[in-house]
Amino acid sequence: MSEPGRTDSATEAFVAHRNLLFTVAYEMLGSAADAEDVLQETWLRWVGVELDTVRDQRAYLVRITTRQALTRLRTLRRRKESYVGPWLPEPLLTSPDVAEDVELADSVSMAMLLVLETLTPTERAVFVLREVFDLNYDEIAEAVDKSPTAVRQIAHRARAHVAARRPRGTVSAAQTRDALEAFQRAAETGDLQGLLDILAPDVVFLGDGGGIKQAVPKPIVGADRVARLMSTGLGKNAAVISMQPAQVNGYPALILRLNGELDTVLAVRIDDGLITGLYAVRNPEKLSHMRHETALSR
Repeated sequence: MSEPGRTDSATEAFVAHRNLLFTVAYEMLGSAADAEDVLQETWLRWVGVELDTVRDQRAYLVRITTRQALTRLRTLRRRKESYVGPWLPEPLLTSPDVAEDVELADSVSMAMLLVLETLTPTERAVFVLREVFDLNYDEIAEAVDKSPTAVRQIAHRARAHVAARRPRGTVSAAQTRDALEAFQRAAETGDLQGLLDILAPDVVFLGDGGGIKQAVPKPIVGADRVARLMSTGLGKNAAVISMQPAQVNGYPALILRLNGELDTVLAVRIDDGLITGLYAVRNPEKLSHMRHETALSR
């Protein structure tokens, strides 16, 4: 049985770093529910550690979290293979302070999380720990069970992979908000030309219903096709659908309510002032973290 004082110290350290640990797990998994499970597993292992032997509690906790997230990430990959339709990350309602940390907001944006999906589990862990949380190579090596030399090579490979796929330039929250406002005005009024003006020619629309809610079964590509989908789909339900702006994953997004009930979270990717990606999450199992703000930190 743990000594009360020791348990109190362990709890204090865990609580102090909890937001950081959740952010690490979420960026590795793209799932808030699984990130919460990883934190529970991290806690169970943390309370069994002799704290007197730990030099850096933050680094030690991040190492436990990373290892648990890596194990779960491999399970998630198998689960995604049988997922019905496109898979999108679980959206989070985030507070204004997340948007103020530009690097953090970029790292948890829907667009970036989808880019991270194209990395191997180890590449994703190394990239997140190095580029987002600025851990040194020795710390990362301990977390992923690789040598520091191997970690440097993995980091270089992951950086190049992400750079080739991430949005072409840093997009401010104001730019995203302006694009969303233009999109919302056009969608609400069924203005086809207005939609074509804000959508990039090669825009991609992804809808995630998880087999529970109706959603497009495959990506829809091209401004004309996406604009027609938006103008007809929203237009015919205009009387019962409301669109409200919200901070989602560090950036402005839209929440769609059907007869007052949360129905869809719509996030966007912006390149050169135009919308190049529209991500509509409808799976109700992924919308629970839209009812309250989630604290993220680095």
